[in-house]
Amino acid sequence: MRKFFFFFAVTFLLSLALPGISSQAFGQNRAVPVMLASSSPLPDAPLPQSAGSSSSQSTQDPSVRKDQSTPETAPDLNRKSPQTPAGVPATQKPKPLPEPKRILGMMPNYRAVSAGVLPPPPSSKQAFIIASQNSFDYSSFVFVGITSLMAEGTESHPSLGKGVGGFWGYTWRGFVDKTDGNYWVIWLLPSIVHQDERYYAKGQGPIKSRVWYAATRIFITPNYKGKNVFNSAEIFGRGISQSISLTYYPAADQSVGPFMEKFGYALGRDALTNVFREVWPDVDAHVLHRHRRLQQ
Repeated sequence: MRKFFFFFAVTFLLSLALPGISSQAFGQNRAVPVMLASSSPLPDAPLPQSAGSSSSQSTQDPSVRKDQSTPETAPDLNRKSPQTPAGVPATQKPKPLPEPKRILGMMPNYRAVSAGVLPPPPSSKQAFIIASQNSFDYSSFVFVGITSLMAEGTESHPSLGKGVGGFWGYTWRGFVDKTDGNYWVIWLLPSIVHQDERYYAKGQGPIKSRVWYAATRIFITPNYKGKNVFNSAEIFGRGISQSISLTYYPAADQSVGPFMEKFGYALGRDALTNVFREVWPDVDAHVLHRHRRLQQ
């Protein structure tokens, strides 16, 4: 009986004590993860990101964008753009130098047309004015005087004599030769065959090609339509004027030999004049620096 009463008492006391113990135990079990979470938080697992979220993140984060972007090359401030010899940027071609109205400040250059300029064909009146300017300009008398003095000194025509009389004989004949040839070559024949006897400068390119171009203009010239044709006004004009000159030179010089010599001299003089027209703007600018001083 005692044993039964003792077992019953122990069982009763345990029944009273077990709910508190079980509840306390379960409460401690539930509080453990909370305490752990608050004291030492575990790292969260990475969440899957879509393409849109990654692009937005890279947009918001400038450091990521800088690392992922292609590195930009810093501009080289010491680098200079390529320059042409005249100091003009390489992307721009230097403009050809214009033709002056006078060469060396004295020789008339009215027949020259600057490179890149395409004026309309000259009228007969304009051609007549150019021929008159070339013939009666003060420099023409200086030129004839110099050539006459040289001819008198070398006795090109011995029958004309020497001294003042011989110099005068060379001078007036030389002036008639030049003036007669100018009107035939610049005005009369070009107006008939419709050729433009002005010199169109090339202005650019290798010097050899420019010299060759200038010298050959006595054989090639544009017509009124702008097409290059045989320069009949130059060739036949000089031939006619030299044929006329046979009438006022001594009889000893009125033969084929002296005629061809004077004809060749006239053509060579015109070719050399064209070469001088072509290269003079460059000499004036780069050697004498006159063109540069005028621009400053």
